[in-house]
Amino acid sequence: MKYVKLLSVVVVLFLVSSCATVRVSSDYDREVDFSQYKTFAFYKKGIDKVDISDLDKRRILRAVEADLLAKGFTKSENPDLLVNIFTKSREKIDVYNNNYNGWYPWYYGGFGPYGFGMGAYNNVTRSTEGTLFIDLIDANKKELAWQGMGTGALASSNDISKKEARIKEFVTEIMAKYPPMAE
Repeated sequence: MKYVKLLSVVVVLFLVSSCATVRVSSDYDREVDFSQYKTFAFYKKGIDKVDISDLDKRRILRAVEADLLAKGFTKSENPDLLVNIFTKSREKIDVYNNNYNGWYPWYYGGFGPYGFGMGAYNNVTRSTEGTLFIDLIDANKKELAWQGMGTGALASSNDISKKEARIKEFVTEIMAKYPPMAE
């Protein structure tokens, strides 16, 4: 019985920790010298097309700006890089079917005080999984130089502080991949 309880706690902790992570990847043009980029601006025309609330757009852009400034970039009217964002989301449904055959006390479905029985329970969880793309475009060439992507569970819109923290986590994890390291 203790083993079953311990296993359930481990599974729940795994599920909670896996929901909290952001899966990140990036891609870039290998011909680009990223050390040439010193200034940035936001690509308003592209950002205006993003289908999320203006509040969330501002949260994402503030986080990107803070990260680029921390990396030594300067915001400019005549930038080296244009920053664009794009988002996607989807509802994610996980069904966990937990069956157990063995010795159970009667109150867990066993036969008799401690008889053999079968127990089963289903657990269905729903969450929204979001993907944030951050594009860095060479302003002179008008070509994509670098793209970062992060995917993970989104925070509930009911708690603004959790939502802001989650957005910041997404951006920080994605921007940790920039600049790309030489192979």
